[in-house]
Amino acid sequence: MANKMRLDIVTPDRMVYSEDVTMVIARATDGDLGILPGHAPLIAGLTVWPLRIKNEEGEQQLSVCGGFIEVRPEKVTILATCAELPEEIDIKRAEAAKERAESRLKGGQDVDVERAEMALRRAMTRLRVAGSK
Repeated sequence: MANKMRLDIVTPDRMVYSEDVTMVIARATDGDLGILPGHAPLIAGLTVWPLRIKNEEGEQQLSVCGGFIEVRPEKVTILATCAELPEEIDIKRAEAAKERAESRLKGGQDVDVERAEMALRRAMTRLRVAGSK
């Protein structure tokens, strides 16, 4: 198992993913991380961004809505606010959320800009991951 490590992705609702992988690429709050088996221990905050997972069959992406990553030499654990596999993403719903967020940001009414920007990032991430199927 020297060339693999366990990746567990957990949300408050469920275990989203639990497999042996060869590499994890994540966007932390202070930059991108490329994690291989044997990586030094690390804890970092995650941003809203697609998580890339590599294994012997190829590469896949998951939509991650922020959270934390804990890296140990043999295991990576991601505690995410939300996480979705490409096949779980409702594209029409994500497109509608994107349009709502863009409308809020363009409209001059009293709007929580930070919340609208975060909704836009989540929708864009979901659409990006859904397109990678």
